[in-house]
This record gives sequence, structure tokens and C-alpha cells, in this order.
Amino acid sequence: MKANVKCMSCILSSKEKAIQSLPDEELKSACMHEILGVLYEYGQEKSSPYLASKINRVVGKYLPEDKDYAFIKHKFNRIILEQEDTIEGELRSSEDPLYKCISYVCAGNYIDFGAMEIVREDIMKNILERAKNERVSKEVYESFLKDLEQARTLTYLTDNCGEIVLDKLFIKLIKERYKNLKITVILRGKDVINDATMEDAEEVGLTGLVTCIGNGSDMPGTVLEEISEEARGHILGADVIISKGQGNFESLAGCGLHPYFLFLCKCSLFTERFGLERFSSVFMKE
Repeated sequence: MKANVKCMSCILSSKEKAIQSLPDEELKSACMHEILGVLYEYGQEKSSPYLASKINRVVGKYLPEDKDYAFIKHKFNRIILEQEDTIEGELRSSEDPLYKCISYVCAGNYIDFGAMEIVREDIMKNILERAKNERVSKEVYESFLKDLEQARTLTYLTDNCGEIVLDKLFIKLIKERYKNLKITVILRGKDVINDATMEDAEEVGLTGLVTCIGNGSDMPGTVLEEISEEARGHILGADVIISKGQGNFESLAGCGLHPYFLFLCKCSLFTERFGLERFSSVFMKE
């Protein structure tokens, strides 16, 4: 999916704020001109995650990272892990644990330092609480179950730290219902913002549940031409693909693979596109 003008404006605005901390106007100008060069070269063809990655590399030449994402990732992994047993109990006491879990999986997508400058624990708590009563499309869910019944392989594309605990619960429930399904989870191959990597998968116990691999890329999405051959093979060969997060949606929408997309609407581009309020869940198949 080609980057929307709103996305490019958002990326540009956030980076303009960052480079204001540079010590002189010459450095600010040099950095901004490199950023504009990326937008000029790729802005009409590439997705937002692709542009964001290229621009992050430019800014990284001029400025050190201002957030300790290793600390942030560990913090949010632990926060959701502490709630894991309670949420799982809530799911298992429901009429259809797998269906109910989807709302929680989408709710966890709030933990996104790329889409938002600040991730607040009180808002996250409210969104998780709201997930108890939220309902995603039954029509899409029935299609999802039908596809899983016929599938031999499932590839699951993760997004952020913290929320992968909820991904783990979802995968656990899928494994219990579809015992012969071979599941592969794909994480970011390199550190990028607070996106989940193999280290996060190990920390939350996901690697002990299913096969997990990194995708070899530092892009905040799944850009097929930029990921490893191994990861691309698992995606292209999968009977069913689950794609978590806005970044994965932006990089895979329109690619012809028809994943099941799960995410939380966090910005105006998505709320307007889907006609939903901010922080509403989306569960759809393209």
C-alpha cells in the first residue's frame, strides 16, 4: 500500500521535532534535506513503513535515539505478562474463547510508540477493559474458522512488544482447536522502535509454544522485498496469514496475499478509512 500524504506529513512532522535538538541550523538543514530526499525518491511508490525505516536511518546519522526502547519493551512485556493469567481465565470462561480473544489481540496493538508519541498505561488498561465487551465481525470470524479448518500452515506476523503476550494466547487457542496446523511466527529481524523481536518472543514464552523466526529487516512493517528469503518463503507458502498491526497492514495491503488483518485504529487515516472511532478494533480479510 503506497504511503498516504497524511502518513508522510506525520513522519515529516515527528522528525522535524526531533532535529530541533541539533546544535546548529546547518546540521538541521542537512538532516531535513536528506529526509526530503527520501520522500522525493520513494514517496510516490513505497509504503509508510518503508519510508519510516529509510528516514529513521537518516536521522540516526545526526541524532542518538532519545528513548530507551530496550527498557520500554521489557516494561510492557512484563505489564501484559502480569495480566496474562487473568485474561486467559476470562477467555476460557467465555462461550467462544477464540472469538473473544481477537478483541484482546487488537486491544494490545495500542502499545505502539511509532504511531503515538506517548503510550499511557491508564489508556492501555481502559482499552483492555473495553475488550471484554467488544465484538469483531462474526462474518469475518466464520471465514477465518473455515480457512483454518482447511489449512495446513499458518504464518503469524507480529507487531509490538507487550501485545505479543496476547498474540501468544491467541496462538495457544488456535493450536488447541486445530491440532494439526503448523504455525510459524515471524518477528522483526532487527531492533526498530518498540516492535517485537526474537528477544521479546523468548521473554514472553512464545518461542516455547511455536516456531519463531526473525524477518531480517528493521522496517516497522513487513515489506516483502526487504525481508529474508526464509521469512518471505513462510509468508508466500502459508495457507493462512495473520497480520498484526497498522505497519503490517500498510506494507501488505494490496499485495495479493489476502491476510487476516488485526489492529487497533490509532490515527485519523485509519479511523476515516474504516469509519470507526479511535482505538476501535479491526479484524478483516482483504
